[in-house]
Amino acid sequence: MSVTLFVQVLLGFVLLVAGADVMVRGAAELASRFGIPPVVIGLTVVAFGTSAPELAVAIQSALADQADIALGNIVGSNILNILLILGLAGMITPLIVGSRIVRADVPILIAVSLILFWFAFDGRISFVEGAILFTGSIVYTVYAILSARRETFVTGLEKNDDGNSDASTNIDDVPQHRHPALSLLLILAGLAMLVIGADFLVTGAVAIARWLGVSELLIGLTVISIGTSLPEIATTVAAAFRGLRDMAVGNVVGSCLFNILVVTGAAAVFAPAGLSVDPALIRFDLPVMLAATVACLPIFATGHLIARWEGVLFFFFYIAYTTYLIMASHSQESVELMRTAMLSFVIPLTFITLCLLWLREIRQRRQSRQ
Repeated sequence: MSVTLFVQVLLGFVLLVAGADVMVRGAAELASRFGIPPVVIGLTVVAFGTSAPELAVAIQSALADQADIALGNIVGSNILNILLILGLAGMITPLIVGSRIVRADVPILIAVSLILFWFAFDGRISFVEGAILFTGSIVYTVYAILSARRETFVTGLEKNDDGNSDASTNIDDVPQHRHPALSLLLILAGLAMLVIGADFLVTGAVAIARWLGVSELLIGLTVISIGTSLPEIATTVAAAFRGLRDMAVGNVVGSCLFNILVVTGAAAVFAPAGLSVDPALIRFDLPVMLAATVACLPIFATGHLIARWEGVLFFFFYIAYTTYLIMASHSQESVELMRTAMLSFVIPLTFITLCLLWLREIRQRRQSRQ
């Protein structure tokens, strides 16, 4: 195997990390300059920008009739975004979640995830279904912008229902020394570095993975999803370190929405005969993605933050999911047992526990108000 591949992968990592920091800095400055809350920037500009590698991979795979890579990349990226990225960011620092994400964005994400599962259930995502998803992305973007304009911010912070601040960052604290045009150039430069870095990384990683002789679906669910999600990883972790914790969560939620609506929609539209869906994806990976998405609601609503232990829980589930994928490529008998255990016991038990914690908090809030 060529040493050039490893150098290419390393260069991709460097460009991704540097590009993420540059883009977060520019986005935060624009948010501060125009009074736009960072969470909205994270849900739209940053989220869509960091998902550009998924879009490029999906369209290229669709045109080449490699639906397994396209859909594996999308589903794997969403699972990674929620479980690994939020898990890592939550382990670094507790992430405060804006009330608008709990009220609107997460329910929308759950709804579009259910729609994706419904479209995929018959084994194919058609041109019409792809067009519906893509149109949904336009509707959501307009909604996010208009709803942000209607909201009133006091000293740059959102207020939750009990009058307490639920945003982690005062946008007035972000430096505003640069001209808006320069901040925009920072965002564009960061995006360029992210896209180039992701391309270097994915190209090299796919070559290495194929040298190991694994399936295209497994490549899409692991190597490519990790490679194309590195912009989200780098951006979210950079935002968490810089104290922009609401942008970190908004970036993840927005990226997941973008992946389903824009990336899946565009791939299905560009595919010659729609996207064929592997039965394994319907049996396991799509349910895991849906379960991770639904789990966000009680976790985000509990205290309007992602506590460190919840970050550890997400991280643990991603390790378990990745272990399953690795085992699936080697031994089928043990895999069936693990899949049954996760779908029938571990995931439902975890979700029930989170819901009970959420209900307990709601009861405590009502008692404190009374």
